[in-house]
Amino acid sequence: MSQKPLQKVIPANLTGLRLDIALARMFPEYSRSRLKRWILQQYITVDEQVMRPRDQVLGGESVVLNPITETYASSEPQLVDFKIAYEDEDLLVVNKPAGLVVHPGAGNKDGTLMNGLFHHEPLLEQLPRAGIIHRLDKETTGLLLVAKTFESHTKLVRSLAAREISREYVAICNGVLTGGGTIDAPIGRHPTNRLKMSIRDDGKSSVTHYRVLERLRAQTFVNVQLESGRTHQIRVHFAHKRHALLGDSVYGGRPRLPSGASSEVVNVMRSFRRQALHAKRLCFDQPISGKAVDIECEAPGDFKRLLRCLRKDTADCS
Repeated sequence: MSQKPLQKVIPANLTGLRLDIALARMFPEYSRSRLKRWILQQYITVDEQVMRPRDQVLGGESVVLNPITETYASSEPQLVDFKIAYEDEDLLVVNKPAGLVVHPGAGNKDGTLMNGLFHHEPLLEQLPRAGIIHRLDKETTGLLLVAKTFESHTKLVRSLAAREISREYVAICNGVLTGGGTIDAPIGRHPTNRLKMSIRDDGKSSVTHYRVLERLRAQTFVNVQLESGRTHQIRVHFAHKRHALLGDSVYGGRPRLPSGASSEVVNVMRSFRRQALHAKRLCFDQPISGKAVDIECEAPGDFKRLLRCLRKDTADCS
């Protein structure tokens, strides 16, 4: 479906640039990849002529852009249980519960966050990945950023790539850390188990910063900040330090119960069947107004109950 054509004149300061690069600067609400695709599909003309993305512009040409409404998703809108922590006309922030898959995939064709987002805002079907800017694992709780328009999506993706979006987590890891630090270790797909990630020399650069919030008897409560955002990054990095997240059966193996733990501690730890990881805070600039946005949400009840129990165990054994 075509939208209203947009017409602009290429300014002189863009002279000599590739057409797709010049257009990305003239129409910042659209990504360069989308503009390149529209050039190839002949939805963009320059002085009434079709050009190639790599052609140089001279400056002064008249550009006509015929934006096309593209549908990226085939998922059905469904009523899905999740809370919205913040919303304006350009974006929303979801507070994702444990057990909710973000995108449909093998074994999870419906009932995902994406299905729920389409139910909440049908126009998200026109955005790549329903406007979802970053991901959270199925069992990780907390804040997730979603764009609602082309322009906000393009700008937020660029901000994420430029590391201008701050993502802060809280976690409980196994073992007692002596202090905070930085984990700088490249991450790639596991060589034999394609469902896992691992530390690899040929992996993508991955940096995780952490600081100790509280030392417990056999665990540590930590604050974590991502500099990069690889799949399973926090889980893989802490497992690499031999301090896997509590409850993480994929990277941490069987639960490690403190010696002499009470039946209450044993029961609470065994009943916590997911990684103890919560996306607590998001800080970013609103992509249109530029206003600073700072969203924070509490950890869910099971996480807080686990932490209370471990604190009591620490106090009882001190």
